[in-house]
Amino acid sequence: MDKRTLKHALLAGSGGFLAILLLASLSQFGMAALIMAPFGASCVLLFALPDAPLSQPRNVIGGHLISASLGFAFYTLAPNTPFFAALAVGVAIAAMVLSKTTHPPAGANPLLFFLTAKPLSAWFLLTPVASGAILLVLIATLYHRITGKAYPAMSKI
Repeated sequence: MDKRTLKHALLAGSGGFLAILLLASLSQFGMAALIMAPFGASCVLLFALPDAPLSQPRNVIGGHLISASLGFAFYTLAPNTPFFAALAVGVAIAAMVLSKTTHPPAGANPLLFFLTAKPLSAWFLLTPVASGAILLVLIATLYHRITGKAYPAMSKI
């Protein structure tokens, strides 16, 4: 393993650690939830592959909002069955592709509504989905600027 690979791995891991620690801490001590499991996967893209089109703010924020909104709509309007959970994921993927906001971790968002023991409300779309995704992008922007990396990729905004 060369020094550049090790440095990249350590910076990526540190960025993900700090982002999740900050969101979890703010959630614990604040009034609103700012974290959900798919954000861990978002951190892989934001900190390990910040130049990738799937890591750009439009994709992170838009992908999470679109897929979570569709998950909520399906959960609210359809029976809680494997068929409708799968359909919600499929429609969310198609919607992200059509809107050019594809963000793979957001593909899990519809499942959050179908798999939680306690029903999620429409507020879930605001917190943690929107507020958490926006904060993740802001944290990644600040982190990359501090560590000498340009993010977001200006040609991909």
